[in-house]
Amino acid sequence: MSITRRSARAILLHGDEFVLIKRTKPGREPYWVTVGGGVEDEDASIEDALHREVFEELGGKLSRAELVFLITDSLDGGVGVQHIFAARLERMDIEARTGSEFDKPERGGYEVVRIPFTAEAIRQIKLMPPELAEFAAGNIEAITAVLDAQIASVPVTQTAIRPIE
Repeated sequence: MSITRRSARAILLHGDEFVLIKRTKPGREPYWVTVGGGVEDEDASIEDALHREVFEELGGKLSRAELVFLITDSLDGGVGVQHIFAARLERMDIEARTGSEFDKPERGGYEVVRIPFTAEAIRQIKLMPPELAEFAAGNIEAITAVLDAQIASVPVTQTAIRPIE
């Protein structure tokens, strides 16, 4: 089977808070989702799609994003892959968001919310999909450590490539 849909989503942290979107639809119990969406043809990479989605949905900018998890879904005619990043939100301006979904009342409400980034807080809400909720709640310390790790920079002044003899 081939991959027919890719999406980029973020376990998005601002300080020690988890930034989510609370979805409300008529006739359905509220649920929460992470910021993100589908990868489009004009996105240069999956991470670029994430940056675009963060801007569209939050008017936001990321300071860091690291791929931490994949979720695979069976779809009609193929497979969907959700690329889950751990990310730090540098800034957000809800007034600057541009996503087309905000102009469609039939799609329901999209409320930006913050909860503590703790297993207890995550388990108290209906975070979708369940695999993502389980991963986030079970990896609080690891996700935080990935985002707080200093990236070693290697000077690129000399090349260490030698011809094969």
